[in-house]
Amino acid sequence: MFENDNNSIKRAQEGDRFELDRLIRQNNGLIWSIVKRFANRGYELEDLYQIGCIGFIKSIKRFDTSFDVKLSTYTVPYILGEIKKHIRDDGPVKVSRSIKELYIKIRELQKEYLIKKGKEITIEEMSKILKVSKEDINIAIESARPVESIENKVFADKGEKTISIVDKISTQKDEQELITNKIVIKDLIKGLEDKDKEVILLRYYKEKTQSQIAKILGISQVQVSRIEKKVLEKMRNKLVQKGI
Repeated sequence: MFENDNNSIKRAQEGDRFELDRLIRQNNGLIWSIVKRFANRGYELEDLYQIGCIGFIKSIKRFDTSFDVKLSTYTVPYILGEIKKHIRDDGPVKVSRSIKELYIKIRELQKEYLIKKGKEITIEEMSKILKVSKEDINIAIESARPVESIENKVFADKGEKTISIVDKISTQKDEQELITNKIVIKDLIKGLEDKDKEVILLRYYKEKTQSQIAKILGISQVQVSRIEKKVLEKMRNKLVQKGI
């Protein structure tokens, strides 16, 4: 059963500012969940949130209340598209001074280590020496790579037709689909019992093995396996019921 407030949506489409503001507030969490995917790219998240709201408003204006689809699912590509357009039009990704300074330190360390040891230093070793997280090391290294537009024509198919990176990846996992799926899965996890929820979060979000989970929860590996199998089957059935 869908939870769209069609009367509210229709009033917003007719220019009722109060209803439009109310719909934005109701979907505030959804907008922020998409905005946060663009963290650490040199943009203020509050600014991207405002851009995301513009995308949300566009989706409201174009939403057909007769659609057999949730508004939250329909609006994702509009929010995502508006933020991507803003970033694309605003130019290359901005890199903070702290990240630039960290990258300089990394390069110096890599050079010294190679001269001294005769081999490349690992991310783990750099993390220990520089006393920063492995994630920050990776971000700094990635920030120094040349920015390449996903719309650049770089591939040629069998018919000699050039296609872009975005064309190439669009046949695989779509970012819009991934976000939509995450929203659906998040709702499914919320409905689980505490122990079932803990097993799934440890297994698929913390990437723990069944043996590790068994030790953490004080149960046997067989029990963990049974819980995992039961919960995945339950979640799979619910996804089928939702038509996903």
